[in-house]
Amino acid sequence: AVERCAEAGKTWREVSVSNRVRVMLKLQALIRGNMKEIAAVLTEEQGKTLADAEGDIFRGLEIVEHSCSMGSLMMGETVENVATHMDTYSYRQPLGVTAGICPFNFPAMIPLWMFPMALTTGNTMLLKPSEKVPLSTMKLMELAHEAGVPNGVLNVIHGTHDAVNFICDAPEIRAISFVGGNAAGEHIHARGSKNGKRVQSNCGAKNHGVIMPDCDKEHALNSLIGSAIGACGQRCMALSTAVFVGDAQKWIPELAERAGKLMPGPGKNGSDLGPMISLEARQRAIDLITSAEKEGATIELDGRNQTVEGHPNGFWLGPTIITGVTQEMTCYKEEIFGPVLIVMKADSLDQAINYINTNPYGNGTAIFTGSGAAARHFQHTVDAGQVGINVPIPVPLPFFSFTGSRKSIRGDLHFYGKQGMQFYTQTKTITSNWNPKFQNNGATVTMPILGKE
Repeated sequence: AVERCAEAGKTWREVSVSNRVRVMLKLQALIRGNMKEIAAVLTEEQGKTLADAEGDIFRGLEIVEHSCSMGSLMMGETVENVATHMDTYSYRQPLGVTAGICPFNFPAMIPLWMFPMALTTGNTMLLKPSEKVPLSTMKLMELAHEAGVPNGVLNVIHGTHDAVNFICDAPEIRAISFVGGNAAGEHIHARGSKNGKRVQSNCGAKNHGVIMPDCDKEHALNSLIGSAIGACGQRCMALSTAVFVGDAQKWIPELAERAGKLMPGPGKNGSDLGPMISLEARQRAIDLITSAEKEGATIELDGRNQTVEGHPNGFWLGPTIITGVTQEMTCYKEEIFGPVLIVMKADSLDQAINYINTNPYGNGTAIFTGSGAAARHFQHTVDAGQVGINVPIPVPLPFFSFTGSRKSIRGDLHFYGKQGMQFYTQTKTITSNWNPKFQNNGATVTMPILGKE
């Protein structure tokens, strides 16, 4: 597969950026036309609801649309007359063979974060979907082929640890994009970087939602529940931690009542949330809930014994609310990645900000407030890469970049947006001298100085 990428790349990089973009224009039309079919496949293999599956696909579709502006994104720079008769200009050129390693929780969106940007910048890509959810990716590959992606330009391999290590070690691969947990992300970043590759690893998160007493209560509570419980909590931008400040703490008892109305069930049956991805993931989340109970927290709403009629063997975990959580507890230190909201209290906004800034993760955060001053102080002071103001899941649209920070990312260039283009390209700078009358006075051995004349 890597050899096919390398061979196909020799001709693909020579295809004009306009024609590469036309392929993506066709792909976005095909994805739109097959949205329902892709969503059905995604729900069947991953478990999320059909509505959530369509959202998964649509957020990836936005990256396909964004990649169609690559002709503008890849523009270089130029300065005329850096010295007499001399100009300097730069190009963005493709790296060559790139690779993408995808997680289970967004089987459509994450591949679409990767290969449209890689291909429109002139690269080829080797894609490895999660072994838990390969079918959605394969459906996208069929559509990419139908859209006109040439044979060999986009290839797929399947597997687990050996496949990942192969990608990290293959000398033909110049760059690796990864989304997933910290253990895998840090391993891929370390091993890939050691082998001289560019690596961007989006890793875990512990996102806090700060609830101020002057906020719109209904909006804030509904946003918390939807963000924490939606997709069974299996998304890296879920608001998994709520911090109630001052008088807002009197609203905490209402969380369990609201969350308890959300019903798990098969994704195709109109349920609010589907099952966990695996028995192991379910058990890990249950263990963390149990640890909170042992460490002194209160389980206000307990989803550990959730059942769904007609599906006794499903990986069900119901909405769970844990109150009385402190920074020392295991459930706070670790990413639960389930339909669990942990609740903390703060006496002031600054104390809430301190919780966030002393937590090692920096993917995202949000504040719910009616005060512009509080919002301005929060956005300026908080140490997280993506900040929502009365927005629970502040994932930027693709003309920005996904800018997680600290322990939530390894690497220095982010996904999509301008940084995505930069990740998949390298800069070539040319300095030219078209002097109509060169001064041939012998060899000059001193340091050349431009711009002196």
